[in-house]
Amino acid sequence: MLRPSVSLLAHSSSEQLSGGSLTLACLLTGYSPQGAVVSWEVDGTQVTEGVLSSSEEEKSGRYSSSSSSLSLSQERWVSGELYSCKVLHHAHSQTQSLHRSQCGG
Repeated sequence: MLRPSVSLLAHSSSEQLSGGSLTLACLLTGYSPQGAVVSWEVDGTQVTEGVLSSSEEEKSGRYSSSSSSLSLSQERWVSGELYSCKVLHHAHSQTQSLHRSQCGG
């Protein structure tokens, strides 16, 4: 059993909307067997709106899910502080989090 390596990235696109928007991406790589589930939380509350998940891909016996992303408007982004990507992989869970205040706005 190989646990996924989890990375949480933030992409801002201030050009897209007048107010700006932000996408958080949770990347999973190098795990086996398949069946990793990603969920998102803002300040400890699970969110489903704005979530897009890609399917798992296998490469030489290991799986990776290129990403699960959470799209946020500027309004939603500033209304929360702690953004978390929770990964459940066969009863083992791990969480990657980022604080909005550490993202420069």
